Amino acid sequence: LILSTVAAAGASYLATRGEPIVYQARTTLMIGGTINDPNPSTSEFALGEQLAAAYADIASRELVRQATMAKLGVTRLPDYIARALPKTQIMEIIVSDRDPSRAQQVANELAAQLIQLSPTNLDPEEESRLEFVNQQLDVIESRLDETESQIEALKIQLGELDSVQEITNAQNQISALQTVLNTLHNTYANLLASTNQEAINSLTVIEPAALPSRPIGTNQTITILISAAVGFALAISAAYLLEYILDTSLKFPDEVERAFNSEIIGHFFTPSWLTRKKPPVLLTDDAPHPSAEAYRSLKTNLLLMDKNAGLKTILVASPEKQKGKTQLAINLALSLASGDRKVVLVDADLRLPSVHTVLALPNEKGLGDILTDQATLESVIHSLKDGKLSVITAGMTPHDLVERLDTPKMDEILYQLREMADIIILDAPPFYVADTSILASKVDGLVAVIRPGFSKKAAAINMAEQINRSHAKLLGITLNNIPSWGGAYYAKISNNHYSAT
Repeated sequence: LILSTVAAAGASYLATRGEPIVYQARTTLMIGGTINDPNPSTSEFALGEQLAAAYADIASRELVRQATMAKLGVTRLPDYIARALPKTQIMEIIVSDRDPSRAQQVANELAAQLIQLSPTNLDPEEESRLEFVNQQLDVIESRLDETESQIEALKIQLGELDSVQEITNAQNQISALQTVLNTLHNTYANLLASTNQEAINSLTVIEPAALPSRPIGTNQTITILISAAVGFALAISAAYLLEYILDTSLKFPDEVERAFNSEIIGHFFTPSWLTRKKPPVLLTDDAPHPSAEAYRSLKTNLLLMDKNAGLKTILVASPEKQKGKTQLAINLALSLASGDRKVVLVDADLRLPSVHTVLALPNEKGLGDILTDQATLESVIHSLKDGKLSVITAGMTPHDLVERLDTPKMDEILYQLREMADIIILDAPPFYVADTSILASKVDGLVAVIRPGFSKKAAAINMAEQINRSHAKLLGITLNNIPSWGGAYYAKISNNHYSAT
């Protein structure tokens, strides 16, 4: 997880460190003056939106570009975009450049050139006409105020008059002034409308480009942190996928016990790679190594079972090969061969024998030779530990091995071994080999060897089913080569188990 996080952060740093520093300047323009009109119409708003889109398109044309370059005295312009804001009469010109000052100048000059092309930039005749209209508007405003004042004064006088003639004259004057007032209002509205028509298609800068103070783009620190977080999340997801979905191995004691419907009677740990202390292949009963204590605990559990069940022959097997069953069988035999007990260790894995290799014994004659009547039991026994441990190697491999094992001859061999020893340990092939099921049916009990994180669940379940079909007795399970990362968890389980035993 740590390596994935560091790798993601490093890759992000390498990818972002070469990115150029870019600044962005923005000029905002408004089309028309509808926003200042107290009573704007929807048609004016719609027209303003259309004009904003049109001016945004014009700003990207070569005519505006060339005029801007000529004004600034440059041969090329930095990247820029002109866009109309949706459902508004506002458009923006956004310029991106490594030089913040140049980005500001280009944004403002593009806006100025766009205004030059719009009706906002009036010629002298248009300016003169607009000035005249504005003067007339001022005159009419003055006359409107004057007329309204006269009407109000006549209305006040009307309340003070007594004669019919005076009242009639005052009313006629008010009526005449009201007609004048209406005419002035109409004239004023028409003149004002003429100026508004020009204002709708005008451009005004409402926010000139300021000098950018910060570059745009991704913040390198934030980008690296986000990349590291993403890398960490992906690593966790991949680990979860491998650990719990794609990995079908047995990892924890409860999984193993459910697969076999049996208890764990032994725990053998793999030392942490930090200690660099590997246990020896062979362990004496007084060896000062933690693994020796584990074998002594396993021996104690089996001897307690022996008092209740009369165990004489014990088969050591695993669901798959290379799970440490041979080493466990040898060291268990060495541990049992203490005191006054006599133990026989038999290499019953005739297809891939390895006991003779570990113990550095010859393998010219062995169990296979006894089964084929080419040797006697006494002639193939190797004596160790002052005669307390006898070893029978595999010897030759009969071509009809399964048939040989499933004969009274094998029963006779086991009977003779029971007579000459207190306990017989048989190192069996993996349980997917037919030999093991036959051997399991002939012994007093069986010890299953499981390697957490390596032994497959399907193979373990298949082994449990074959044990049941063979009517064999499963004494318990040993966990071999327990990884150091699970040491604390397994140790707790182990301590609880042994304290209960």
